[in-house]
Amino acid sequence: MLGAGSWGTALAAHLARRSHAVCLWARDPALARHIRDHGGNPRYLPGVSLAGLSATSDIAEASRDAEIVVVVVPSEFCRATYRALRPHVRPGAVLVSATKGLEIDTRRRMSEVAREEVPGHALAALSGPSFALEVAQGQPTTVVVAARDLAVAEAVQHAVSSRTFRAYSSDDVTGVELGGALKNVIAIAAGIVAGLGYGHNTLAALITRGLAEISRLAVALGGRPDTLAGLAGLGDLVLTCTGGLSRNRRVGELLGAGRSLDEAVHETDMVAEGVRTTLAACALAERAGVEMPIATQMRAVLYGGKPPREAVDELMLRTLKRE
Repeated sequence: MLGAGSWGTALAAHLARRSHAVCLWARDPALARHIRDHGGNPRYLPGVSLAGLSATSDIAEASRDAEIVVVVVPSEFCRATYRALRPHVRPGAVLVSATKGLEIDTRRRMSEVAREEVPGHALAALSGPSFALEVAQGQPTTVVVAARDLAVAEAVQHAVSSRTFRAYSSDDVTGVELGGALKNVIAIAAGIVAGLGYGHNTLAALITRGLAEISRLAVALGGRPDTLAGLAGLGDLVLTCTGGLSRNRRVGELLGAGRSLDEAVHETDMVAEGVRTTLAACALAERAGVEMPIATQMRAVLYGGKPPREAVDELMLRTLKRE
């Protein structure tokens, strides 16, 4: 398990309970040592037992014997992590991306980054509505595992599934990854709506129209509509836009309440992928000729200094059209 943030730690804890031999890699040697010596990760997932797994800051040690390597680092660090992994991963190992984001400069999905940096390995993507804390606590959760080769998706599906963690398989990698990445952009908008004091009507409209624009872009890039209507699309979108544990929603709430982006990101104290993904999403949409009004307004708020209330007002005043 490469990445000892909250999501990587939660997956590691789950897989250790599943009786897998799990090694959790942390970039910070002090954090890896604390996890190893004390059986917990107080920095990112306090109160969750990590008994039964090992931890290291040596990527070679973490990966050389692994049959499945799950990468759960922020998108901005994924390419460097895969590049560091390449000399050490064993032949035949399956790589699983559990990062929900896009690379800004290239607009690549994370499995595309993995394929470029660690060629010759089977690849899968894991996504869906899954707050780290609830997974770590063993609360019932469902996700999707996608791979071009459905047999690879099914192998990972069986490896990660348990009584409380149910994985579905898919061969729509594009739809699953884009659903997981783009919903974070809409979640920031959902937080802004809450921070401005708007109610359920506004939030319901935002989620519904957000799903419409996510689906337009994903389908234009090769995803399937049914994927976006499922766990990796609608399911993850609803969770991230409404759940109190959503860091992207929290950033939006702070922006809506008048905080600056720097203040909001600092106060959240964890990576909110939607902030960076907004740039890549808008670039992808422009290249594909797809209209994404919510994402466009979020880019103006995050990077253009546009007042959040003005962005919401402009969404409501757009030209009337058919649904």
